[in-house]
Amino acid sequence: MPIITNLDVQLAKSKMSLTELSVRIGITIANLSILKSGKARAVRFSTLELICKELNCTPGDILEYVSDE
Repeated sequence: MPIITNLDVQLAKSKMSLTELSVRIGITIANLSILKSGKARAVRFSTLELICKELNCTPGDILEYVSDE
């Protein structure tokens, strides 16, 4: 899939665990794990906003388009 997630990178930069992020933003660890692993088929803007606000980043820091070329 040409869209990859960099949630793990942003978590490392913020020195935060997935569990801590889950507690802070009120999203289950299971749902965040799906996003982190790249298996998510969709992400709500409201979820992306919560993640970005907590990790002090932009959506472009979390989601990246990689060309198949």
